Amino acid sequence: MALPAIVLTLNAGSSSLKYALFGDTGIAPVRIAEGKIEGIGRNYDVVLDDVLQWTQQHLAGATLTAVGHRIVHGGDFANAMLLDDAAMATLTALAPLAPLHQPHNLAAVAALAKLRPGLPQVGCFDTAFHQTMDATARRFALPQDMEKAGIRRYGFHGLSFEYIAGRLQEIAPAQAGGRIIIAHLGSGASLCALKDGRSVDTTMSFTPLDGLVMATRCGALDPGVLLYLMQTRGMDAAGLQDMLYDRSGLLGVSGISDDMRVLLASDAAGAKAAVELFVWRAAREIGALAASLGGLDGIVFTGGIGENSPPIRAAIAARMDWLGLTLDDAANRAGAVTISMAGRAALAWAIPTDEEAVIARHTRALAG
Repeated sequence: MALPAIVLTLNAGSSSLKYALFGDTGIAPVRIAEGKIEGIGRNYDVVLDDVLQWTQQHLAGATLTAVGHRIVHGGDFANAMLLDDAAMATLTALAPLAPLHQPHNLAAVAALAKLRPGLPQVGCFDTAFHQTMDATARRFALPQDMEKAGIRRYGFHGLSFEYIAGRLQEIAPAQAGGRIIIAHLGSGASLCALKDGRSVDTTMSFTPLDGLVMATRCGALDPGVLLYLMQTRGMDAAGLQDMLYDRSGLLGVSGISDDMRVLLASDAAGAKAAVELFVWRAAREIGALAASLGGLDGIVFTGGIGENSPPIRAAIAARMDWLGLTLDDAANRAGAVTISMAGRAALAWAIPTDEEAVIARHTRALAG
């Protein structure tokens, strides 16, 4: 009798690595164990050797079949894929478009290939979910040669959006096919407009820098600001990247912290300004996506802030009355799944996301 097959998922960040083991019930992957390592830098050879030893301790006679990776930028790849040399070359070329994530995602793939050269590895892309957006929604108003060179809106957080779209089908099947906005609010934050469960618009675009205010990223910005800084302050690409990715957002506005919990607990004027801007920008972009959808039937809050911060959910929803949404204060504070007031045109839910489960499912489908 064949031994049960196990999939390992890896989510490599700039300073941490999240990993999980999934078994197979024949219906959906089941999480067996998980872990996280902080402060790793790029020393993935040693870290992944430790993860493989941890994996061996949890296999209990089963077989590690494949490893699935979260990879932030997949370019025009519409589906998860086995990571061969050609795929890795394409993904490496995309690294400048996601400098906080892509190099670390790919470093983990390369390190594991050295440690276990025969083990299949699958890339699951945050951009793939948005391949259903039409050409108009994906286009910048730039010269045609720029479009042909791949300078277009890609969108991110697709693994989270895919998971939430599936969970909403289970939780609220009557509404799941309607005009839904998913608000993935965390240290990285973006919105996705769904119709019939498919992405039609999103706030991130060519890179994960666009759209909402984030922990240390500025979100949408007049490109004239960058020209001004280059011309008057002599800032180069490295300096701009450092400012836009690492010193802006909640941290930059508040001057205190990039952690929403710290800001909500603070009486400092900078903290209040950062929270207010985060909420205002989120509500503003929700309105824009509602226009793309032609209305709104519901919104899902997810991500670290979206799942766990009733005050932020309430503040955003307070600006959405014109869209037919009112939160039930008690349900919102209690952490219920359905948090909207009955009888309004639009519903609201707070649903934890699980990107690793999506990675495990795609990995089993390709390499199981």
